[in-house]
Amino acid sequence: MPKQKTNKAVAKRVKVTASGRFKHSRAGRGHLKSTKSSKRLRGLSKRKMLSKSFEKHARRLLGM
Repeated sequence: MPKQKTNKAVAKRVKVTASGRFKHSRAGRGHLKSTKSSKRLRGLSKRKMLSKSFEKHARRLLGM
């Protein structure tokens, strides 16, 4: 049986922490920043943990 390939789309967007959880960047910081408040942009800059339900999908796609 061949090896499972890593899904590169997920690998580029997700980082695995030491405890095995997944961190990802938030959407909404690419453009149209002038309409968003500084407080909102600061909040979007912080990385967030993936939800438990999507963690299962990410693990499968990464071949973990």
